[in-house]
Amino acid sequence: MKLAKTKLLLFSLLVFLSIGCDRVTKGIAKEHLEGQGVRSFLNDTFRLVYVENPGAAMSFGADWNPAVKFWSLTLLPTCVLLLVLGFALKNIHQLRPVHLAGFGLIISGGFGNLFDRFFNDSLVPDFMNLGIHDLRTGIFNVADVCITVGILIMLVFYRSMGRAAA
Repeated sequence: MKLAKTKLLLFSLLVFLSIGCDRVTKGIAKEHLEGQGVRSFLNDTFRLVYVENPGAAMSFGADWNPAVKFWSLTLLPTCVLLLVLGFALKNIHQLRPVHLAGFGLIISGGFGNLFDRFFNDSLVPDFMNLGIHDLRTGIFNVADVCITVGILIMLVFYRSMGRAAA
């Protein structure tokens, strides 16, 4: 029982710190990068540029009908994240810490971006870009990094999750 409480505390701490980091960095990016153009670092490997994304990754769905966009980019992800959160909390005593970290990062990243969809006119601030020459990522934010790292953790440790949660 004590281990489950410790896991819940660490899981909650990870989620709240990740959401907090996302909120703070988006605020800093808006304040210091909006309207400033591209700032390049490390021989143009890392760029900072502020954009407000009306769609999903790489503006996917940005031009959809507003009702379709709301259902597919706001309500559906909210339901999925609540289900993932429910699963993680229900199985917290059985899941390994690495799996809880993966779930926590996915949940915090998802809710970080959903916050903007609900409270920023469906616009998600993005401000980071990586690449070499013409091979570049889309522009992303800390929430996107959390989601990506969480998914990578789950993929790498997937085989052991079945044994841990069984």
